[in-house]
Amino acid sequence: MVLMGQEKRHQRPPLKRSNKMPDITITLIDRNQIEHKLLTPTDVSLTLMELCKAYEFPIEGICGGMALCASCQCYIKSEHTLPEKSSDEEAMLAEAFHVQGNSRLGCQIPITENLDGLVVEIAPEE
Repeated sequence: MVLMGQEKRHQRPPLKRSNKMPDITITLIDRNQIEHKLLTPTDVSLTLMELCKAYEFPIEGICGGMALCASCQCYIKSEHTLPEKSSDEEAMLAEAFHVQGNSRLGCQIPITENLDGLVVEIAPEE
């Protein structure tokens, strides 16, 4: 019950990790060729783009992760199995700058257990 003159406030509950799965490590090579070890949980539905942004690396993600801008383009440097590129990701990479055979959009790569040890490099700015 809300009394007159009082506001009912809704606070966001603290982030709860569903399975308490162990964290994994992803190596990120920045645009100055410096390697960074990023520790990340696998049970909170992050993408590679969101992880980079959380660590405050210069990944813009202008489209919010919809595969519409390529501002989160990166190069996969390790031999990990990743989800196949969607037609939207393929189309966006076809129009992007600095595309290589190992180019991916970070917003299209969900962080999962099998990415432990992944090595990724941030693509140059356009």
